[in-house]
Amino acid sequence: MPEAPDKSIEPIERLRTIVRILRGPGGCPWDIEQTQESLIPNILEEAYEAADAIRTKNRENIIEELGDLLLQVVMQCEIASESNNFNLEDTANEISEKLIRRHPHVFGEEEISDAESVINKWEEIKRKEKGGGKQRILQSVTKGLPSLIKAHEIQKKVEKVGFDWPEAKSVIVKIREEIDEVESAITEGGATKSNSHLAEEIGDLLFAVTNLTRKIGLDSESLLAAANEKFTRRFNELEEILEENGSNVVDANLESMEKAWNKVKNKEP
Repeated sequence: MPEAPDKSIEPIERLRTIVRILRGPGGCPWDIEQTQESLIPNILEEAYEAADAIRTKNRENIIEELGDLLLQVVMQCEIASESNNFNLEDTANEISEKLIRRHPHVFGEEEISDAESVINKWEEIKRKEKGGGKQRILQSVTKGLPSLIKAHEIQKKVEKVGFDWPEAKSVIVKIREEIDEVESAITEGGATKSNSHLAEEIGDLLFAVTNLTRKIGLDSESLLAAANEKFTRRFNELEEILEENGSNVVDANLESMEKAWNKVKNKEP
């Protein structure tokens, strides 16, 4: 049976050694079966769990979840190295070279004094690396992003070339316009999932709301995550109130649930 590497080994090398043992003879059957493709869901899940841990500001939780995410990177590189494709060093060297190349104001002679200019320079260098003027502005937006995050990224890209609302109030006017169009679509075709025009207008409304959050410097994904947490907390308390009164959410009517909901809201600061 393989021996676990002790803590005298440098931490990253120790982790890589553990992964190598898990995928080697006498290792873990599950780990041995994995491929780069099969681990894609794991990367996504661990990234979201790491983000959630960061929001909690719990040190131990953050360390644990970032460790899980790091494992996915090491696992991907280890699998690739088994076919002499690339390894962890190749990945580390690639990102190091990219960081040096895209920070000429730090590692070169250029002078940039503010964060916005840094971002613009980053995008300029990135376009040159991808083929210069042949690349469309939105071509670099990752296709696999969740739609809310992708909307935010699309809007940030077009903002850089001046295709943007002058101020947040202008976006609110657009949101009201989109709400009117949603209402009109419901009037014309009904509030049903078969109403493709309604679906399109609701999508436009979501895009406009995302634009508002970006315009005032907030992150749509984080705001929705916080709203989800708030609703979950309140609904859990609603259930507790109903149970204290000898009822439950399955048997309670809407009136009693709304009464409990308002009680939860009113006791919050």
